[in-house]
Amino acid sequence: MAWDPDEEDTTVYKVVINHEEQYSIWPVDRENALGWNDVGKSGNKQECLDYIEEVWTDMRPLSLRKKMEEDARKAAKGD
Repeated sequence: MAWDPDEEDTTVYKVVINHEEQYSIWPVDRENALGWNDVGKSGNKQECLDYIEEVWTDMRPLSLRKKMEEDARKAAKGD
């Protein structure tokens, strides 16, 4: 059966997050990809995407944010 772009998406999705605090959506009936954990939000695709847009305000990976904060602290101390 071929995918029909006009067919309504009835999939229920969940919002997942990885160790770098990056977000994605995943069908609720599928096991999460390795390294991704549920955040407790599920719904239709748009509801999940709206949630991500609301909570993911800084797109930088966690490791980059930490490095930039460390560099800023060192610069403020004159190191």
